[in-house]
Amino acid sequence: MNGKISVNGREPIAERASRKLRSDELLVTGFAATRLRMDLDRIPLWRGDHVAIRQLIEDYSRYLYLSRLKEPTVLLNAIRHGLPSPSWRLDAFAYADSYDETASRYRGLRAGEQVSIVHDSESLGLLVKPEIAQKQLEAEKPTPPESGRETEEEPGGTTVGPTGREGAGDEEGGETPPAPTGPKRFYGSVELDSARVGRDAGQIAEEVISHLKGLIGSRVKVTLEIEAEVDDGVPENVVRTVTENSRTLRFTSSEFEKE
Repeated sequence: MNGKISVNGREPIAERASRKLRSDELLVTGFAATRLRMDLDRIPLWRGDHVAIRQLIEDYSRYLYLSRLKEPTVLLNAIRHGLPSPSWRLDAFAYADSYDETASRYRGLRAGEQVSIVHDSESLGLLVKPEIAQKQLEAEKPTPPESGRETEEEPGGTTVGPTGREGAGDEEGGETPPAPTGPKRFYGSVELDSARVGRDAGQIAEEVISHLKGLIGSRVKVTLEIEAEVDDGVPENVVRTVTENSRTLRFTSSEFEKE
């Protein structure tokens, strides 16, 4: 291989080069949690039973045999999407704030739930092997309280119910009322900054949509509405481009109006 990459097309050279790099996975703009888990296990990138997220960012920016990620946010998004996955034991990983070597346990250990990871924070935390996380979570699972409807026997053989009166447990206990049901629907709309749609949409997906999508039995529908007004009118070449791209991207409706 001579190190040269051929790019074809009529677009500007920067666009053609970027498209070629993405297609050859020499510049990755989207990274799946399952792909990250494969790298963690196959290479491996684990440092023992866990690995610091900052260490992973350094690994992907340093080693040429790893996917060339466009920026650290691509890796962080893969982690954010993998943590709440119902199949985290098989396809993803767990998260911990830190590791207590004295107690041999992880602090702030979480698995199968959304975790807010801020790139600019001092410590990004750790990714933990699923089997190790599962073992600690099982060991620290609280013991369920004993049933309050058990009867006690006082000296002399008298059976006393939970209320303290003879036989009162079964007569007045009744059924436990069902827990109140939470709201079943959510609707929201927000205006995005047209100059930063990607950033704002990504933040909404992380902070709102992912929480709803992670619920069992949830059905989440996201609709993007675009409304543009141009005082001097839209040029014909832009009309053609937008119309064709809208059709390619499967817009359910799109049209230009004279007035």
